[in-house]
Amino acid sequence: MDNNKDFWNRFRQRCPQAPEDAPQAFHFCDNQTDADECANLVVSGQKQATAASLAEMEINGYQISEPGDYWIVTNYDGRPRAVIQTRSVEVKALGDADDQFAWDEGEGDRSLAWWKKAHLAYFRRVLKGTDVPVDDSLAIAFERFDTLYTEG
Repeated sequence: MDNNKDFWNRFRQRCPQAPEDAPQAFHFCDNQTDADECANLVVSGQKQATAASLAEMEINGYQISEPGDYWIVTNYDGRPRAVIQTRSVEVKALGDADDQFAWDEGEGDRSLAWWKKAHLAYFRRVLKGTDVPVDDSLAIAFERFDTLYTEG
């Protein structure tokens, strides 16, 4: 299986100004089906945004992305699929999501109604057992990114 450093080095051959050290790799979602689908959507160019709750990020020790940050997107099994770069991040309430963000996230039918239903279900799963209320007031990092490099 390919490792992230080799994948990053292939990207750097096309983008030599990128940092020498490979960035953090991650997969979207909390299950294989959704994670692999999201990786495919990134590779196809349809998914260009993501949303993470600040509570989940704090629990897992993650920092909010900043514009210019690079990331390696993997399948659920850790196989690298794409290099993305954060374009923008806005922290606001879940209820402040809009139609354009749902479209940019690229999942489901790309509607705000689908986005909200899917994300409420996800946040309820990953925040289960915490005292964090999962409702329209949940603080979310709304991130937009550019896909810079993909392989199969």
